[in-house]
Amino acid sequence: MTFLVELEQEEDGRWIAEVVDLPGVLAYGQTPEQAKAKVQALALRVVVDRLEHGEAGPDLVVFPLRPHEPMAQYPCETRLIRAAPNRLNH
Repeated sequence: MTFLVELEQEEDGRWIAEVVDLPGVLAYGQTPEQAKAKVQALALRVVVDRLEHGEAGPDLVVFPLRPHEPMAQYPCETRLIRAAPNRLNH
């Protein structure tokens, strides 16, 4: 998921950032960095909302699945951790 952000300075000195691929997703900031940060956060909220409501297109976010591999191929260590004695019951 990569979105193009366009930055432009308004006549009043503020900066506006817009996500080109998400119509209506724009934000103002006092600096280009602030405007970009705000529009990135807004874009993520819009993407989440679309995913939750089934409105996201098939290419908006891609979650490839890793091929299934048996768990035996993943070595692990098991340790028994004993709880400290409960001193309130003594």
